[in-house]
Amino acid sequence: MSRYVIALDQGTTSSRAIVFDKQGQIVSLAQQEFTQYYPQPGWVEHDPEEIWRTQVAVTKEALEKAGVTTADIAALGITNQRETTVIWDRATGEPVFNAIVWQCRRTAAFCDELKAEGFDAEITKRTGLVTDAYFSGTKVRWILENDPDVRARAERGELAFGTIDSFLIWRLTGGRLHITDVSNASRTMLYNIHNNEWDSTILERLNIPRSLLPDVRPSSQLYGETDAALFGGSIKLAGMAGDQQAATFGQTCFNPGQAKNTYGTGCFMLMNTGTTPKVSDSGLLTTIGWQVEGQDTVYCLEGSVFVGGAAVQWLRDGLGIIKSSAEVETLAAQVDDNGDVFIVPAFAGLGTPYWDQSARGTIVGMTRGSNAAHIARATLESIAYQSRDVVDAMQADSGIELSALRVDGGATANNLLMQFQADILGVPVQRPKMTETTALGSAYLAGLAAGYWTSPDDIVEQWQLDREFEPSMSADQRQALYAKWQKAVSKAKDWVD
Repeated sequence: MSRYVIALDQGTTSSRAIVFDKQGQIVSLAQQEFTQYYPQPGWVEHDPEEIWRTQVAVTKEALEKAGVTTADIAALGITNQRETTVIWDRATGEPVFNAIVWQCRRTAAFCDELKAEGFDAEITKRTGLVTDAYFSGTKVRWILENDPDVRARAERGELAFGTIDSFLIWRLTGGRLHITDVSNASRTMLYNIHNNEWDSTILERLNIPRSLLPDVRPSSQLYGETDAALFGGSIKLAGMAGDQQAATFGQTCFNPGQAKNTYGTGCFMLMNTGTTPKVSDSGLLTTIGWQVEGQDTVYCLEGSVFVGGAAVQWLRDGLGIIKSSAEVETLAAQVDDNGDVFIVPAFAGLGTPYWDQSARGTIVGMTRGSNAAHIARATLESIAYQSRDVVDAMQADSGIELSALRVDGGATANNLLMQFQADILGVPVQRPKMTETTALGSAYLAGLAAGYWTSPDDIVEQWQLDREFEPSMSADQRQALYAKWQKAVSKAKDWVD
């Protein structure tokens, strides 16, 4: 019996690999950051080759750190930054263009065209998504429309499109598999979540050849094996899910009404709504959570905050007021409150529930007495305020009052942020001992398909509480602060003409 599973966690700013044991504990972890490209304001790209190189390197490093070979690994799961779009040559595997990242706003004008003609209603009805540059569909169209040669090659069936999971699987199998899973497919704005198939009407309107698209598989299934030459032996490929769906699975939110919030580059809250898609009236997305082979598809409501931890990176890289992201808590704690400073980090527009592509980052309330600590604190608080926006929408749509919020992701190590999150929500925030739930979820999906774990019941008992943050703020103070936040948001909206 193989002793471990390995998860490849390909994120927006880094590639990671984590080896897990049967108890869902980390045996080894390796991570490498990679380059962010900003060719124009609002545009964001990655080099797919660098993503591939870093992902292979950290996989080898994690195996080496654990002191294991491929023979010790029962299965490999992949979780990935969602919506980021790659098109590559089927013959050579070479990308035809840089990866267009989920944060990129270059297709916002085309999305506005679709809204003006009323096609956004069709998109929502079929995909559960709003019409926004965030999703993959308009990114695919942009690549095809901006290079006649690429368009011609796509029409001849010579090219392949995929989100990052598809690109990695293609490379890991030496081009033998061009697949994605239902969760990633549901984020492309091209997939009909009711019929569980690529949507012909949307493909026709966006002028995207069906031959570009990957086959869609369950999130937990034996897909194939890695090329033996990569890691000194083959490993079963058995699990795949977009990062937020994987985190929801890793948080064992298996029952309708259970919700989690992941604090990463962005913040993403998902609530399990069962096996029937639930339509949102509050700007939430209806999305596929996951599908275990042989079982019904699970659906979720999702709220998306575009800029969460990325705002702290901006303090580090853009303003230079901290040297590492970890320093933000110490700096923010130098003041007792935000000094009436509010930051709306709408660097890439605003997501749920506003969906304002033309919003931009805003700092309001500054006086001569405002300092770096106030800015640091306001930045952390902006993450919690945006998450409150999502919780309010989720409770309105689901009719369920959250009794607690499960949290994960790198920023949950920040106790000041977690306490403020509990305060501004008015409900307890529960941080598990295992905060690497994104990678863990993909490991669980892969391990279930490979028989490493026999059922979800095996893994639900592995969730353990590290710390619960109880609200300590009065209801009046909470509401006064939140009203100020909403006023700040109004200043950030509709900035770009």
